[in-house]
Amino acid sequence: MDVSPGWPVALALVVLLAVTVVAQRLGRIPLDRQAVVAGVRAIVQLSLVALVITAVVGSIWLSLLAVGVMFATAVVTTARRVGAPGSWPWAAVAMASGVVPVVTIVVASGTVPFTGIALIPVAGIVIGNTMTVHTLVGRRTFAALREEHGQYEAALSLGLTSDQAIDEIIARRVPEGIVPSLDQVRTSGLVTLPGAFIGVMLGGGSAVQAATAQVVVLFAIMATQAITAGVQARFIRERRILPDDLRTALVS
Repeated sequence: MDVSPGWPVALALVVLLAVTVVAQRLGRIPLDRQAVVAGVRAIVQLSLVALVITAVVGSIWLSLLAVGVMFATAVVTTARRVGAPGSWPWAAVAMASGVVPVVTIVVASGTVPFTGIALIPVAGIVIGNTMTVHTLVGRRTFAALREEHGQYEAALSLGLTSDQAIDEIIARRVPEGIVPSLDQVRTSGLVTLPGAFIGVMLGGGSAVQAATAQVVVLFAIMATQAITAGVQARFIRERRILPDDLRTALVS
């Protein structure tokens, strides 16, 4: 199957974007403008990425540099999304704790060859999902810490340390950031055919090869998200990753 740039693709994109905007307006969802901007950005960004990848895949060092840029962008993005841009170094540590060992295992085992054409897409998928879990965990835990500040103070009054008081609030929120990926693993092949599966099929691979690639990707995502969420939760308890308002409010 060959999906190449041309009028059919352009027409499909315009119609799909129009459907998105109309559906949002009919549903009174005030995101039509954001949808258009997101769509245009996706076209521009993916076009640029395609050019960059084409230029760097022949060199493993340039490919590693491209992966590094992807990781840095993910860190900055998630730090802003959770409202804690000043905590980006700790966010980077939490994410790297998940990404580095997982990608290393996949490459060292020989599952994915140590070449640019293989490393960039696999690392990109892992980094993207690591960013997602960091954002979900951050937003849920920070919202809980704001809403249940009274419980935090009550825990301190009972003799708990600040770390323990924070843990009392966030312990049940952290798993919520991992649940979506677990649902994806449970329903893979039954409800959805994820990206890696489709990519291998579109690239001319067999269904067995596509299934194998997707299973590896799903296991990699589960591992990196579990590590990242655990390290992130520890940093939140230690008040290393926090928005400014919570850093002030959560005093021991």
